[in-house]
Amino acid sequence: MTPSTHIGESTVLRKVAWHLIPFMGLLYILAFLDRVNIGFAALTMNADLAFSASVFGNGAGIFFLGYVFFEVPSNLMLHKVGARRWIARIMICWGVLSAGMAFIRTPLNYYTMRFLLGVAEAGFFPGMILYLTYWFPSQQRTRILGSFLVALPLASVIGAPVSTFLLDLKVGSLHGWQWLFLLEGIPAAVVGFVVLCILSDRPDSAIWLNADEKRVLIELLARDQVAQSPQSRTASQALKNPRVWQFGLVYFALLIGLYGLNLWLPQIIQNLGALTHREIGVLTLLPNLLAAAAMNGWARHSGAKNERRWHFAVPALMAALGLATASQLSPPFVVFVALTLGAVGIYATLPIFWTLPAELFQGAAAAAGYALINAIGNVGGYLGPSLMGYFKDTLGNYSVGLGMLALSLALTGLLALRL
Repeated sequence: MTPSTHIGESTVLRKVAWHLIPFMGLLYILAFLDRVNIGFAALTMNADLAFSASVFGNGAGIFFLGYVFFEVPSNLMLHKVGARRWIARIMICWGVLSAGMAFIRTPLNYYTMRFLLGVAEAGFFPGMILYLTYWFPSQQRTRILGSFLVALPLASVIGAPVSTFLLDLKVGSLHGWQWLFLLEGIPAAVVGFVVLCILSDRPDSAIWLNADEKRVLIELLARDQVAQSPQSRTASQALKNPRVWQFGLVYFALLIGLYGLNLWLPQIIQNLGALTHREIGVLTLLPNLLAAAAMNGWARHSGAKNERRWHFAVPALMAALGLATASQLSPPFVVFVALTLGAVGIYATLPIFWTLPAELFQGAAAAAGYALINAIGNVGGYLGPSLMGYFKDTLGNYSVGLGMLALSLALTGLLALRL
């Protein structure tokens, strides 16, 4: 490879990253915000609607059942019809449904809307991961995923102060939690139409790349595909591949911890003392801000060392230690520091994890494989919040629930070392 070709590839990849990653990050911030803002709404919604901790936890988690059922077909549709139209469809549907959460009145309303929200959003995250494989070779993906997935903690960094501010909003007959759903759901639907103008399905259809840039990028990706020698090339091969199911199990244990903590964190912090909604928002922001920095730096370190397993296992075990410490219900400051350690560790694993299965498949196999891994994992997204609610109602505190999350994260790290 000549120096000029190398410079050309680096220039093109940098241009692609600047065009795609900030916008895709915005999409994921909106998606994750609408997925987890229920945790902030619960600070007043539960009392207004007389929801118990179990009702809240089951409703928060049932989102993931709708998500799981439609994950694989949704991602196959994205691969078939193109990311631009399918991601736009997902965003418009979930934005409308998220705003509709403002009008729930009963547990049945709550469960139904959360389930439908999961159905609407199904395929979004694995679709984003799949979409990145259309634009970046395998060697670049850990760093790119780190830049993209930093949107997860940033969603809480942005959402925490905004959501807790909206909780105190009283305009007309609507409560603050109702305004929260309306004002955070509508932007997703609006941006869904913008997707149609910004995203391109593949490099060869990108009007923002010139002919030479397209040629360099397409040739680079073609060489990368040959070098990977994937185990699966069709959707059926991917769904039968035992490695895909192993990755799904690791992700299942990880998401028990991620969503068990994330959806309950505002209420856990509320339990630490007499805090206003604004103070809860600031304290929820801090762990996520540190997690955003750690995620990006850790992904870059993994990419530089070209090592994945230990870079995944170490933060997973660190998160387990943090939540195990928090489960002892020590003085509030110690609990908060331990929760922060847990959040940082969980988020640092994510970009590392999604580079691990990339060598297994291409094309339709990638669409099915990523979707299946995410579907299996998101069953954990149901169990984590639901079990937290059950233990809170049964025992009156968060100790056993946090211990359960810690155990799941420890299992995640140990399983990853066996892959």
